[in-house]
Amino acid sequence: MNLALLEKDVMSLCEEVSEFMNKESENFDLSKIEQKGSFSNLVSYVDKESEKRLVARLSKLLPGSGFLAEEGTETKGSNEYRWIIDPLDGTTNYLHGLPIYAISIGLQRSDKTVLGIVYDVSNHTCYHAIENQPAYCGKKEIRISPVLKMKESLLATGFPYYQHFDKKENYLEIIKTFLEKTHGIRRLGSAAMDLAYVASGKLEGFFEYNLSPWDVAGGTFLVQQAGGVVTDFSGGENYLHGRELCAGGKIHAEMLAVIQEQWF
Repeated sequence: MNLALLEKDVMSLCEEVSEFMNKESENFDLSKIEQKGSFSNLVSYVDKESEKRLVARLSKLLPGSGFLAEEGTETKGSNEYRWIIDPLDGTTNYLHGLPIYAISIGLQRSDKTVLGIVYDVSNHTCYHAIENQPAYCGKKEIRISPVLKMKESLLATGFPYYQHFDKKENYLEIIKTFLEKTHGIRRLGSAAMDLAYVASGKLEGFFEYNLSPWDVAGGTFLVQQAGGVVTDFSGGENYLHGRELCAGGKIHAEMLAVIQEQWF
């Protein structure tokens, strides 16, 4: 399989699906919003339809591949490949007309990510990478920020959807420490975009708890291909399925030390 050709096809597919999203956003019907699970975890018909379109085309591009996707598509597949998809990461932003949301796609071969795409829908911008190659934004190669010290950094995070969880106070202490020791923290509402911004050097780091694989499969690969580091809170590699993530450039170790001091 030629990953470079597949990458181009997937980028084109993302552009097509983003056109559907943008068209629907012009006259969005609020009655078509559902609430799934806990408070503020919302889903629209746009999420579901986008996932259908992505899965249908990706199945043709790579026959026999499996899927793990946010809106319920989960198949094992008949070969070693599996797509991990969030058709609309940042649904709440989308529903409110806040232009920070993305299509996130990761492709794994035998549980190792080999392709990652985060498509910034509002700006028609594609962040992408394949194994053994640099990360790109469009045709321009991207790299992590050169900032060496956390005190000169800008970070991003997200907040768990459910309000009461046993690590809430620990999480707030982490945020408090970062607020005191960095240029600030941003909460953009899309983990995929947060990671794309880390990969392209706009942010020095990102951390979050209660994430799902489809939120981060594409973006974490971008960070790694752009020269960054991604771990779980213990410093290990269970960041896709472990529901916790610390991603950063040259300040990753300093970030992780703060997290571990408060978390464990």
